[in-house]
Amino acid sequence: MTSKLLQHGDLPAMLIQQLEDNWGLSNTDTVPPEAWGPFTCLITNGETRIDAALMDKLPALEHIAVFGVGYDQVDISAACARDIAVSHTPGVLTDDVADMAIGMMIACGRQIVGAQKFIEAGQWPNTRYPLTRGFSGARLGILGMGRIGEAIALRASVMNMTIGFFDPMARGTYAWQPYDTLAELASHSDFLMVCVPGGASTRGMVDSAILAALGPEGILINISRGSVVDEPALINALEQGVIAGAGLDVFACEPHVPAALQGCNNIVLTPHMASSTWQTREAMSGLVIDNVRAGLLGAPLITPVPESRRTLVQKVSPAG
Repeated sequence: MTSKLLQHGDLPAMLIQQLEDNWGLSNTDTVPPEAWGPFTCLITNGETRIDAALMDKLPALEHIAVFGVGYDQVDISAACARDIAVSHTPGVLTDDVADMAIGMMIACGRQIVGAQKFIEAGQWPNTRYPLTRGFSGARLGILGMGRIGEAIALRASVMNMTIGFFDPMARGTYAWQPYDTLAELASHSDFLMVCVPGGASTRGMVDSAILAALGPEGILINISRGSVVDEPALINALEQGVIAGAGLDVFACEPHVPAALQGCNNIVLTPHMASSTWQTREAMSGLVIDNVRAGLLGAPLITPVPESRRTLVQKVSPAG
């Protein structure tokens, strides 16, 4: 049987093997665009752009399966207009991302990277490393109280941190202090944790004004999307001492990281790896397989994105 699945963008070997074994899998790197017509399902990652022009080259496309929780690189309006369902992999990566966020916060506050460089430079016999900051009683501000934000808050609570958050779309009531504006949250935070999705509505949300509100002792942690933070403003804030430091797992133009962010003791950098554990990658792969299987069978997708969920509901007739 001819495969109906087309890969566009990098995917883990374990997922590729499962897709090939179950249904067969083709790749846009080897199949020319003029031959894309029969494919009904496009498998991609959360960082590869899927725009309207690409969708137009896939006239039979019914389902875009995103390997990742973030789907801001998919033109969701174009997909919905074409009745193309979109699925993603929420929930299964929450704990690993939250663990990474806390790890980056600790690494920044205690300057673990800088302390290692201090030893490697042979400075310890001559002097002591400067004092760093503790966490008990420190104020953590969380931008975005979704699954990951909540998981971070629970972990930080055990560290005896004071927790506030800003999220106009928060799903319920929490034991932590809500703030009416992001600026207000930043001004009451020692650490500001960015946990909102990417996309047009959050682009540049953390700008020079928010960084100024965070202040010269504040530290920014971003484990969401690079687009949420105004990167030039962040570089300027770090260079001018507007904030004390940053922990960054995501960047504006990945995989390119500005030189100005590298080699600094007060900045911790990782290559978009917050969810990169074997356990999470296996769970994400399994969820992609489940969504693909459902789509091929014409059954409801397991984890459609919210916009697709609304479209799918609208497509069901009253007698449905």
